Amino acid sequence: MSGESLLFILAVIVNVVNLFAQVFFTIMYSDLECDYINPIELCNKLNPWFIPEGGLHAVLSALFLVNGYWFVFLLNLPLLAFNVNKFLNKNHLLDATEIFRTLSKHKKESFIKLGFHLLMFFFYLYRMIMALVTE
Repeated sequence: MSGESLLFILAVIVNVVNLFAQVFFTIMYSDLECDYINPIELCNKLNPWFIPEGGLHAVLSALFLVNGYWFVFLLNLPLLAFNVNKFLNKNHLLDATEIFRTLSKHKKESFIKLGFHLLMFFFYLYRMIMALVTE
């Protein structure tokens, strides 16, 4: 197996993990909106997952950069910059006292990330198949 094949297999796996994380975030925000869960429970369930989700994406982006896949890295750069900006501004964790005021923003962000990861899943899958076929 070539390095390109392994890289894109890893990209598919990491992207699936992030895709499921965004589905989980979206469901939890909807549960809060429908009053199935309280804000403290929501924050306790979601806050531990923000750093691993962003970290996985950052590691994957760094792997694309190091291996010279500039186009793929540039596709990932906007979300990477967004996540790094949130982390540096200490804006990555949810606050139970402010969650109802910012819920629409968090839901919108989650839907955008969900769409991004869904598109990238199909892109990575295509690139993985092409790498395996040319091998």
